[in-house]
Amino acid sequence: MLNPQSSLRTFSLTAEELADFHQRGYAGLFTLYEPEEMKALWQKVRPQLFVRKHAVYQQEEAVSGVTNIANYDRHLDVDFLADHVWRPEIADKVSSILGPNVLCWRSEFFPKYPGEEGTDWHQADNFANVTGTPQIVWPEKEDFGGTITVWKAFTEATIDNGCLQFIPGTHRTMYYDESKQMHYDPSRINQVEKEGIKRGFHGYDYRELQIDPDWKPDESKAVSMVMQPGQFILFWSTLMHASHPHSGKTKDMRLGYVARYVPTSVHIYPDSDFLDEYGGRVTLEKYGAVLGSGIDEFKHNRIATHTNRGKSFKTRFVKAEENQISDTIV
Repeated sequence: MLNPQSSLRTFSLTAEELADFHQRGYAGLFTLYEPEEMKALWQKVRPQLFVRKHAVYQQEEAVSGVTNIANYDRHLDVDFLADHVWRPEIADKVSSILGPNVLCWRSEFFPKYPGEEGTDWHQADNFANVTGTPQIVWPEKEDFGGTITVWKAFTEATIDNGCLQFIPGTHRTMYYDESKQMHYDPSRINQVEKEGIKRGFHGYDYRELQIDPDWKPDESKAVSMVMQPGQFILFWSTLMHASHPHSGKTKDMRLGYVARYVPTSVHIYPDSDFLDEYGGRVTLEKYGAVLGSGIDEFKHNRIATHTNRGKSFKTRFVKAEENQISDTIV
């Protein structure tokens, strides 16, 4: 099992928070920025996203339906996001779960516009759910998989505009078989109701992966994660999660920014040169995971030490013999 060293981290989960996390599969809410600060930061960052010269993925084949996978991993070219994914308030909490040596292997934006469907209930273990090819592979000795997902609210997230939902305690049992592979059909987007609620999965039907085709999530146990701009929550990707539809009662979109983390022992995109998802395709030629905590003792993943603009990533590590935490430029 994992060997976290939470006692040496300034912003680690407390023993009580960690025990609660292992029971529920998620922890938070935590405040990283005050709401007005987050709003100002987003107004500054948003125009930078339209400048794609240094983005690791280009848009030629990346766009399909309402999804553009070329917007993945913008922490590899936008300075604010490069710093943001490894803020100490995030890094220490993730390390208290995964151990001291951690990679950020993906980041994504999750916008939800007025009238858009909710995201269907799902779990992700190795992220083979779209192509049938695992995107992350844990060592065989580990009895658990998945990734730690840190979901940050860049705008307000409410029940009316599509906040997250969790079913606590579902992270230790997989109800879906990702090796089955789903079938992409963009005509499904915003057109399907499930149990009276407009829900989908970006052109896929996640029910195709159910191990038991007659099983249904127990939504009576679901909790809604209402968040203010600047707050974040972290959870296992194997936790049953979904989102509400955007009711359209406001013209403003809901925006979440997600970063995903694994220990350095995990293989990322093994034997893959391309990423295929949601009807789009991008090359992994310029991709690299970012070591933000500890050391990369396995050296079996492509590592990015700088953004595509030349900004160095900081690695946070503990000098155990001195009981000191420091940030080092790699």
